[in-house]
Amino acid sequence: MPGFGDVQDSTPHFLGHRERLKERFREHGGQALPDYELLEMVLFRAIRRGDTKPIAKLLIARFGSFAEVLSAPPDRLMEVPGVGEAVATEIKIVHAAALRLMRGAVLNRPLLSSWSAVLDYVRAAMAFSDIEQFRILFLDKKNQLIADEVQQQGTVDHTPVYTREVIKRALELGASAIVLVHNHPSGDPSPSAADIEMTRTLIDATQRLGLTIHDHVIVGRKGHVSFRASGLI
Repeated sequence: MPGFGDVQDSTPHFLGHRERLKERFREHGGQALPDYELLEMVLFRAIRRGDTKPIAKLLIARFGSFAEVLSAPPDRLMEVPGVGEAVATEIKIVHAAALRLMRGAVLNRPLLSSWSAVLDYVRAAMAFSDIEQFRILFLDKKNQLIADEVQQQGTVDHTPVYTREVIKRALELGASAIVLVHNHPSGDPSPSAADIEMTRTLIDATQRLGLTIHDHVIVGRKGHVSFRASGLI
């Protein structure tokens, strides 16, 4: 029992924790924080009062990493206890901001000279998706990015690719070259026989029109595979 004149601190414990995290972030940056603590800070805006640590740890346990939490679809995020629409929206805002920043690193410069930035961007955009997507980067004569478009979305292990639609869109944009990108939700980016056959079909069709396919990149949780680097094209 506190004695007469004693003052009890009524400040919720989580407020002190938040301030300590912010101070560490200010002094040392995000690299000083493990995934779950950085995620805690992302959740501060959505959860104004309350401890964000348990929810952050649940999200990391469910999806595996900070990057995979950001990339998860809203409906899957909301399967985690304590995650409602406000939390899912805040997470997706951060994800969208990160992609916008990374996309900016590949705009208005020759794509092939900033290849590592391109790989970082497409991995962040697609590697952790739970459905297959087929993306095309359309380039001009200077190999600068004209457009970045998801052409098709499929199932957990298949995306239909229509050669006619790829060529049509390239001609509409006046593209001189393209880079093909798709993801493997299984996590393993190794190309399948169907991936190789589809790529060769597209190369045969585009060459007749003077359209160059610089590369086909497959991304997944375990990394990426470049058809060009692997000698497949």
